[in-house]
Amino acid sequence: MSKESGNNNSKNKAVLKEVLGTSVYILIVLLVAYLVVHYVGQRTEVIGESMELTLMDGDNLLVDKLSYRFHDPERFDIVVFPYRYDKHTYYIKRVIGLPGETVQIDTEGNIYINGEKLEEYYGREVIENPVRAIEPILLADDEFFVLGDNRNNSRDSRWEDVGNIKKSELTGKVFIRIYPFREFGKVR
Repeated sequence: MSKESGNNNSKNKAVLKEVLGTSVYILIVLLVAYLVVHYVGQRTEVIGESMELTLMDGDNLLVDKLSYRFHDPERFDIVVFPYRYDKHTYYIKRVIGLPGETVQIDTEGNIYINGEKLEEYYGREVIENPVRAIEPILLADDEFFVLGDNRNNSRDSRWEDVGNIKKSELTGKVFIRIYPFREFGKVR
């Protein structure tokens, strides 16, 4: 065996080792990305005006998919969930009613939780149409009542096709706006 042949074998082994190392690295990066997207967070875009003035059409958000595995959503959290009749359409709304509570909206647009008026400042305007919430709605132990901040331009829990949202239906909690860049930051 010549010296040149031995050098070629060493070079081939080094190239093979480099290719395998790079392949393993890429595989690990893809696996981590998959785990993050499916279990930790996801990017979503606001389409429509139902959350104005908090969120605007075209805003890009990051959704925390992990924290609700450890604790329940809280009142006023902004949550993301798929629309029942089209799993490719996601709604973004604010939690108003919690499990076990009774929610009602009167004809003046006041929201009541267990018979007490809810003091909140998120609604853009007075609710003109309480729809099914004109009657008291008792939430089950795993249900939430959600509203859009643009109350008169929102398809939310007041409407039968959206209704009460089960915890298992929640994709996660909106926690940061990433675009537009001038609005980058935590969403409240």
